[in-house]
Amino acid sequence: MDEYFMKIALEEAYKAYSTLEVPVGAIVVHKGKIIGRGYNLRETLKDPTAHAEMIAIKEASEYLGGWRLIDCTMYVTIEPCPMCAGAIMNSRIDRLIIGARDHKMGCCGTVLDLTNNPSFNHKVQVTFGVLEEECSSIMKQFFSQLRKSK
Repeated sequence: MDEYFMKIALEEAYKAYSTLEVPVGAIVVHKGKIIGRGYNLRETLKDPTAHAEMIAIKEASEYLGGWRLIDCTMYVTIEPCPMCAGAIMNSRIDRLIIGARDHKMGCCGTVLDLTNNPSFNHKVQVTFGVLEEECSSIMKQFFSQLRKSK
């Protein structure tokens, strides 16, 4: 099931790619239903908070009618940054499924682990490596193309 939902998160990442945004996609699933979707829109909206995860969390919260996303799983193509890891914890998401690690900004276990810090009151069950090759590949393609165009 995790691969099925990660493929949908990848579809969101390709939407970002098609608009020259860093290709990260995220979805939130509640009881087997997608209730939030997002892809990076920082450049488009000129908003530093317009990350895929933030957009998906906002949509899921609107769907459920509250900020607590209990019994929800987020699927994201690339490991969340500190802002998004914080939002995931603050929204009480139970599970986080990550495609590929982010060795520069990843805060779910790679650079830091905010999602399972013993000082915080909420812990997130994190799984890495679902469709890792596909999730990593889209990022490599994007940045390779970006370097060639400069």
